[in-house]
Amino acid sequence: MPQAWHEKTMDYHWRNASTMPVLCYPTSSTTNFGIWKGENPLDYTIPLFILQLLIIVMTSRVVAILLHPFGQPRYVSEILGGFVLGPTVLGRIPGFLRTLFPYRSLPILEVIAHVGIIYFVFIIGLEIDPTSLQRTGKYAIFAAACVVFPFAVGAISGKLVHTYLAIETNKSSFLTFLGVTFSITSFSVLARTLTEHKLINTNLGLTTLSTAMFIDSWAWILLSMAFSLSSGNLPAIMWTMASGMVFILWSVKVVKPAVLWVSRRKPKGEVVGELSASVILVGVMVWALMADAIGINAVSGAFVYGLMIPYGPLGVALIERVDDFVEGLLLPLFFAICGLRSNLYSVSNVWAAVALAMVALLSAAAKVAACLSVGYLYDMPLNDRFAMGLLMSTKGVIEMVILKIGRDMEVLSEQAYSILVVMSVVITIAVGPLLKLATTSNRGQASYQRRTIMWPDPNSELRMQVCVHNTRNIPSMLGLLEACCPTKRSPVFVFALHLVELTGRASAMLVVHDTTGSASSSDPQHLHKVPLGRSRHMIQALESYAQRAAGVTIQPLTAVSSYSTMHVDVCGVAEDNCVALIVLPFHKQPTVDGDMQVINPAIHSLNQSVLANAPCSVAILVDHGLSGPSRMAVAQHSVHHVAVLFFGGPDDREALALASRMAEHPAVSLTVFRFIPGDDLATRPSMRRYGSNNSDEVLTLEEDEEKEEQFDEAYITEFRLKHVSDETVVYIEKVSNNAEETVAVIRSMEGIHDLYVVGKGGGSSSPLTEGLTEWCECPELGPIGDMLASNDFNANASVLVVQQGMQEEHEVAVGMVGESPWKPR
Repeated sequence: MPQAWHEKTMDYHWRNASTMPVLCYPTSSTTNFGIWKGENPLDYTIPLFILQLLIIVMTSRVVAILLHPFGQPRYVSEILGGFVLGPTVLGRIPGFLRTLFPYRSLPILEVIAHVGIIYFVFIIGLEIDPTSLQRTGKYAIFAAACVVFPFAVGAISGKLVHTYLAIETNKSSFLTFLGVTFSITSFSVLARTLTEHKLINTNLGLTTLSTAMFIDSWAWILLSMAFSLSSGNLPAIMWTMASGMVFILWSVKVVKPAVLWVSRRKPKGEVVGELSASVILVGVMVWALMADAIGINAVSGAFVYGLMIPYGPLGVALIERVDDFVEGLLLPLFFAICGLRSNLYSVSNVWAAVALAMVALLSAAAKVAACLSVGYLYDMPLNDRFAMGLLMSTKGVIEMVILKIGRDMEVLSEQAYSILVVMSVVITIAVGPLLKLATTSNRGQASYQRRTIMWPDPNSELRMQVCVHNTRNIPSMLGLLEACCPTKRSPVFVFALHLVELTGRASAMLVVHDTTGSASSSDPQHLHKVPLGRSRHMIQALESYAQRAAGVTIQPLTAVSSYSTMHVDVCGVAEDNCVALIVLPFHKQPTVDGDMQVINPAIHSLNQSVLANAPCSVAILVDHGLSGPSRMAVAQHSVHHVAVLFFGGPDDREALALASRMAEHPAVSLTVFRFIPGDDLATRPSMRRYGSNNSDEVLTLEEDEEKEEQFDEAYITEFRLKHVSDETVVYIEKVSNNAEETVAVIRSMEGIHDLYVVGKGGGSSSPLTEGLTEWCECPELGPIGDMLASNDFNANASVLVVQQGMQEEHEVAVGMVGESPWKPR
């Protein structure tokens, strides 16, 4: 009998109408000899599997592309891709499933998909830093509430639908699986959702991620318990749970210390070898086998094994080896299996289906209620509490794993399984739009509204955010930081943000470094894809400076995003950390012959976007070799000459406030040039009143001008009184009648000063600079800053152009870095 004919005729044989099919096929049906010998490749395992893999991956990618404009996570697109291939959509086409996904191929698909899930869960365990769980123990109450509330809702409400869903298993197993399914939160999907909404570095993001870590850890204990209860044999249940506890304790208390000991003996910075990586990756299967053998499921063993591997470079190296293959190829297979097993047409009892869907919604509402209640104890804002409840309702791979286990063990019927899969997708889809509404309204009510250099007490901590694109920016930025005179009495907290262009990734991320060089990310699974080599050099330079300088604290970060949205990361970090001043490098750098060369035109647009959207003051540094801290530290051998050009207005006052702080440095000599109009301009109408025929408008403008002049005079007086006895501070008034005289005065300063500090808007509406704005090549520098930074101004002096943050009703900022502003009542 020909092999192909034998396989076709024996593919579907039934014992009787009430039992599962008997799958019969030849053991030699793996490969074929080609279509030219009259054979059909789909009759053989390997060609069929390759075709299935191609169809599954392509379908999930097409759905992901269609859903990308709606901001939905990849999990949603892969589940929907499985539904498309399953009996709900394409499976309705006659012969589709029988030809491309026959019964004989499903066991092979499931085995390979389970291998992918085992390694995916292992990666999740690698991403969780157990020490961070210890440091964030106060968030355990959030995790407990987010587990207990929905578990109780699922268990209690499940009683009402158990009898209507035609489930033959015992009620306790069904209720346990239902409660576990509703309790968990997907850590990986949650991290990406926080990243997409620019919340990863906020207190809300910190609290939510910490809570999700706890829940992910407890989810596997609950899953093991549900898995044990499904047998219905009390002695077997007791032995399974006891052996599971022994297995976990042995892994954590015996094996993990041994792994840590071996890891410490490994030289720092040494690449993980092939043998070491192979042994560790084989260990995943060993732990999965042991966990499955004692009855707590293989995925639980893989998760425990992931927790044993030290968090840090070793974990990142392992993720780099397996992540792309697992997530790119094997994980879509699992979602396809979920879709192939889901059939909405199997729902025969509509009322029972509606009841189960309502239970799923009630469980999500229970998580929101839990976060609202617990967040109230910590004085969290209402919008933050609501947003956290939405985020904790995020579903993902782990829930699919639990549902599939329940379906395989027949704890969940086909219709119950299909309904729960659909509700998982529906809830996750709803999280994004609702979260956007909650966080948008909350962001507008943030209490960090007055963030300027002028606002705080002179001896209070100055919070700066320094942005760098490459290592060439670091010496000048450190020189500027040193010039700000950080001391123990007047400290400076610096957020050093390395801006990296997004390449080859689906979403952006924000990486938070510690001073040891390790990093934690908003998207841990793709952390290894970030080019952190230059960031490490930056961290080393910053740490070296912070160790020598008193009163300086530095927090390094790396923002990976496209230049079109990079300003959102810059402004978001500043807003979330109460920064008073953002310092940006100019988009041009000096060449060997002294000219200014454009580094990247995108940086120019980025600086303009930050100036337009920043929640605080912004300064652009045009570097012409600003001295580093090592030179400025020796006051008796090196004097740094700083000049302030003051024309009036809020930007100039902010520039003077920063220069006033610089004047405290023993190596800085400060000269303030105040430009005042001459007699020829005394009777001339203000430039701001030209062209206005409305008397009310003219009167309003005159009042505004008078207020600004009063503010300028008051601040100049305050500055002079503060430095009246300081011999290194000089105040000079320059009289000018027009722009030509102003330019002549400024050109007379060439070669004297090392740094010019000017306001962006200084002189922009003054008759002293009339006409200069028309010649500006870089409007973001203002007329004076643009002139000083141009090649025509023959001086090797750096320029710092300052724009003051918007002045509104001001409130005192709360919270320090690393501390939650939400304190218990």
